Amino acid sequence: MKAMMLLQISNQSVSSVLFFGTMGMLALAVGLVIFIVFHQRRVIRYQMRLQEMEDEQQKILLNASIRWQEEERQRIAADLHDDAGPLLATARLYLNENLVNQDISTQLQSIYNAKQIIDDTIQLIRNISHSLMPPTLKNFGLESAVNDLFQKISGSGVVNASCRFHDYRQRLRPEQELLIFRVIQELVNNILKHSSSSFIHVTQNYNEDRFFIRLHHDGRGITQADFDRLNKSAAGLGLKNIQSRVKVLQARIEFEKDLSQTYYKVTMEIPVEDHEMIA
Repeated sequence: MKAMMLLQISNQSVSSVLFFGTMGMLALAVGLVIFIVFHQRRVIRYQMRLQEMEDEQQKILLNASIRWQEEERQRIAADLHDDAGPLLATARLYLNENLVNQDISTQLQSIYNAKQIIDDTIQLIRNISHSLMPPTLKNFGLESAVNDLFQKISGSGVVNASCRFHDYRQRLRPEQELLIFRVIQELVNNILKHSSSSFIHVTQNYNEDRFFIRLHHDGRGITQADFDRLNKSAAGLGLKNIQSRVKVLQARIEFEKDLSQTYYKVTMEIPVEDHEMIA
């Protein structure tokens, strides 16, 4: 009798253990499912937020690019209106319809004055054209254009500017070279304005399908975190212009401080296909 009672008690204990164990496992499974669902929702919300931030960043870069282009148009329009316009109007005064009624010496002097003014206008328009596409860049390529820029900077005696192109046996497409040159110009301009550097040095390398430009300077600089932060703010139009051009090139740019903590480095990596190289 006692053995039967003990057996019943043992069976009840096993049943209880199985019941509570099953319930515990079920509760754990339900909790795990709930955790996964909430985690997935958080991941989705995070991804949506990242997408919104990326879309906002794209808008900022697009607006910066449009604003830069509009400023360029306004500058060119102002140069033509304020400088070329008055020069041509003055030349027209010298070549008015009464010129034929004047004596020969006055006619010659008027023609000479008009020619001088027209020559000045041609030079002005040539300068405007050069600002859009520097002739050195157009005729001789990126290396010559950067060398020319740095020689002018070094000529000031304030900053030692130099460059070394290691693998520039073939030129890139003209539109690529212009964008890279504008990025270098903008970087150098920021360094001259804000960093108090004593030297600026640019190197170029080509590795398989990647074209590298590296700029070093020993002044005050920024890191990648600073660059990303400033690009998201309302300020820093110059940096936004850099980013918009880098995006057009489908390139990557990185700002960092050297491990020695003695200088800053900017690296631009541009993907280049063989068919984009010009012999």
